[in-house]
Amino acid sequence: MYKQAEVSKQFNEADWKEVNRKLMAKMLAEYMYEDMIHPEVASENGKKKTFVLQAPHGRVYTFEAVSRLFDSWDVAEASITVTQDGVVKEPYDAVQLLIDLKDRIGMKPGTTGHLIKELQATLTADLYLKNQTDRTSRDLIDLDYAELEGCMTGHPWITYNKGRIGFGYDDYLKYAPEQQEEICLSWLAVHRSLAEFQAVEGLSYKELLEKELSLEERERFADVVREEGKDPDDYYFLPVHEWQWKNKIVLHFPGELSRKTIIPLGDGRDKYLPQQSIRTFVNRSVQEKHHVKLPMSILNTLVYRGLPAERTRIAPKVTALIKGMYEKDDFLKQECRVILPGENASINVDQPHFTSVDQTPYQYLEMLGTIWRESIYTYIDEGEQPITLAALLHKDYEGTPYVQELMKASGMEPEEWMRQFYKVVMDPLLHFLYQYGTVFSPHGQNTILVLKDYKPHRLAVKDFVDDVNVTDQPFEELEGLSQEMKDVLRSEPPEGLTQFIFTGLFICHLRYFSDVLETYELLDEETFWELLAEAIHDYQQRFPQLKERFELFDFFKPTMTKLCLNRNRMVDYGYGDGDDRPHASEHGQVTNALAAFKKKFEQTT
Repeated sequence: MYKQAEVSKQFNEADWKEVNRKLMAKMLAEYMYEDMIHPEVASENGKKKTFVLQAPHGRVYTFEAVSRLFDSWDVAEASITVTQDGVVKEPYDAVQLLIDLKDRIGMKPGTTGHLIKELQATLTADLYLKNQTDRTSRDLIDLDYAELEGCMTGHPWITYNKGRIGFGYDDYLKYAPEQQEEICLSWLAVHRSLAEFQAVEGLSYKELLEKELSLEERERFADVVREEGKDPDDYYFLPVHEWQWKNKIVLHFPGELSRKTIIPLGDGRDKYLPQQSIRTFVNRSVQEKHHVKLPMSILNTLVYRGLPAERTRIAPKVTALIKGMYEKDDFLKQECRVILPGENASINVDQPHFTSVDQTPYQYLEMLGTIWRESIYTYIDEGEQPITLAALLHKDYEGTPYVQELMKASGMEPEEWMRQFYKVVMDPLLHFLYQYGTVFSPHGQNTILVLKDYKPHRLAVKDFVDDVNVTDQPFEELEGLSQEMKDVLRSEPPEGLTQFIFTGLFICHLRYFSDVLETYELLDEETFWELLAEAIHDYQQRFPQLKERFELFDFFKPTMTKLCLNRNRMVDYGYGDGDDRPHASEHGQVTNALAAFKKKFEQTT
């Protein structure tokens, strides 16, 4: 039986109860935030309230939650109880909670069934993560960037964050980032009539291949092509993930494989480590080599993890656009010294039958391609240490926050550390927005904090191809944007563009960061958000000539449109197979905690 001993070791009732209780607390908090459930208040004491939630079949859920800013809640997992027919039961069934809430939320049966599958997979991964007891947070603050990613627990907001539909248990053990298993990438030769290669100026396909593959590998792969009676010069070589090869390429490109317009070449020698996105890989054999982004057609969080063809094609052009802004801007280049790991080259391969059909489900248009992104290590100076923002939310198996150990090692008080953090993070993000009408999606995976002596030092932002968006306003800085770029990059009205920072960073990351600091008595949440408001104000004082744009992209409005990630899957989009990727749902308004500081700044300027 496959991995019988492994299953017996990892799956035990005590751990199962604990991970379920933790997920139940998250579900209750996020479903309340997204206005999908409205439990009754049984009692309250200041910010703490006791809630009662009626469920079918006489079940009643009771729990305590502390109100947080931005209309958020921190549900105490230890407080959750389930009562049925007057008997209090131990609450350790997150899936049952979902089933009990499905009618209240308005979920369709098909959606509920698929979501049960995702929750079970998430809980399975949580069991493995719970058993990572070999490193404390004190150990983790010195851990390498690529390894640290394997310790993370997934998206802080989405409750089904490790659903990974398409993975079997064998795939999970081999490819999930928390398994921290190094892999070799497989390679294909794709005829140039099928494939499109793009690169930044000055980088040819030949030069790229010489950087990524040894001479022995290049000759070995060329010999495979010749053995098939073909000329290697007529082909592009590109890596492919083994899962994608077995589950998608062989099954969906059989004609191309038969005609030898696609030829499997075998494995490369370098070892790679998967990152939190699952489809991005860091080269462990040679750190300076590119990070590789590959399509993996599994459904995780909101989307299939493929590579959109139109964005893959223009990835190097987007890199040139972003780096062009950086190169001519002394504030970004000399003061912020922001790091922008470029997507230097890409190859896209369409499956011609799928692309010929109007409104083909998007998953079939993203199956084969590669993006080569500059390695973060090539930008790091001696004494610097990169971490993703996601790491700042992490707590080890003993419950000790990673950021608490960082602050302690830095010798800085939490308020001082956070003031420096905000300057490092916000200055470049705001400058791209206000000066260039360009925004990233700065969530926990895309945004890299570079530390020095455990203190915030510089910012790096990655993933241009999926997450760069531009204003729809007539900014002179964007006048030279080509029609091709305008057609592919999302062009957003002012609030839409502001939302990428407001929701992507403030809601999707900072509200959880604030909760960690508040819970562990490192910094109260009012001070946490006031320091952010001050950082925005300080930037605006530095660049008064952009005043009209500060009003255009206003972070101090009393309310903002509430974007919802769980609601998108559970209510609005479900598991439909549409021709476009789903986007966050809009539902109501969220109270903006930053608005309280606006008058204070107006009085001091």
